[in-house]
Amino acid sequence: MLDIAAELHGWIEEGRDFAVATVVDVGGSAPRGPGAALAVDAGGTAIGSVSGGCVEGAVYDLCAQALKDGRTVVERFGYSDEDAFAVGLTCGGVIEVMVTPVTAAAPVRAVLEQTLSTAVRDEPAALARVVRGPAELLGAALLVRPDGSGGTPYDGGFGAHPELDRTVAAEARAMLDAGRTGTLELSEDGSHCPGGLTLLVEANVPPPRMIVFGAVDFAAALVRVGKFLGYHVTVCDARPVFATRTRFPDADEVVVDWPHRYLRGTVTDARTVLCVLTHDAKFDVPLLEAALRMPAAFVGAMGSRRTHEDRERRLREAGLGERELSRLRSPIGLDLGARTPEETALSIAAEIVAARHGGTGVPLTGSDAPIHRDRTDRRSRRAA
Repeated sequence: MLDIAAELHGWIEEGRDFAVATVVDVGGSAPRGPGAALAVDAGGTAIGSVSGGCVEGAVYDLCAQALKDGRTVVERFGYSDEDAFAVGLTCGGVIEVMVTPVTAAAPVRAVLEQTLSTAVRDEPAALARVVRGPAELLGAALLVRPDGSGGTPYDGGFGAHPELDRTVAAEARAMLDAGRTGTLELSEDGSHCPGGLTLLVEANVPPPRMIVFGAVDFAAALVRVGKFLGYHVTVCDARPVFATRTRFPDADEVVVDWPHRYLRGTVTDARTVLCVLTHDAKFDVPLLEAALRMPAAFVGAMGSRRTHEDRERRLREAGLGERELSRLRSPIGLDLGARTPEETALSIAAEIVAARHGGTGVPLTGSDAPIHRDRTDRRSRRAA
């Protein structure tokens, strides 16, 4: 639902009644993941998407019905072998969608209003909603804020066992810290026994950081791709003549500083991507010496194989061990035969995406590897 938070917040402020359909579970090659949403207001206006087009019409009808009867429902959509034109996903995937009416009389409206307000302010928070369980709990919601954020630790609740709210808040906060949206299984008394309740936890966190070191033409192309992928992009270079807003209009920040000094003074976490495009030892070595000892999802460096060998030798001399050096992706990028800055940026972005999701980088043609690896793995774990 948070993917359409800005639009829904506008509807809330206007006092509109609406129903929101949220993907709560997926399997196989489903086109969109948990949290994707479609909403329909009382006037019939629709925003968002749950399937990229396959089942939007049927979900639209479910939203219209929810506005009439005020009931939260969960529906499953999958491919129909008997009739390929029946309502379902022609890609062969399966999705479950929860449809919740958000009217003036709906108990959940106050919590969703707070959630949407928090999301549009870009403040970290997690929304936990019951997506499987007793009918009286279906759709009930809890808004959880990070530790140390001040105010109440959470808003809303499930009105069930007193331990349930506290357990959900603790689990949702852990998922928020990891920036992860997913499901959580608990019993109705709040114990960690699956089979009673399933909750969808949607994490609203600031976008992950991409820091590009080296104000070169390849960097300008990578900044554009990084923004397209949803990163907050910073360009850093020690040379003020090159590190300018004019040369990098798409960057969120342009910093003039020695790369290693800037990196040591800024914030990185397990989602941060660091791309070193300077391929100059006096910049690269002190920068990578710091980067490979810091939390980051991806550390990559540009350069020829000879440059890489020299760089690796210098890093060993600086005291880095094999475990730290194994984190370095160099030369950066997948083998796409790239030549232009834009093609090179694409190859770098492709490696970042593959590293993030555990992809192989090999063509899907002729391969029997799953297209949506994380969703298939999750379904296999449930079956086990």
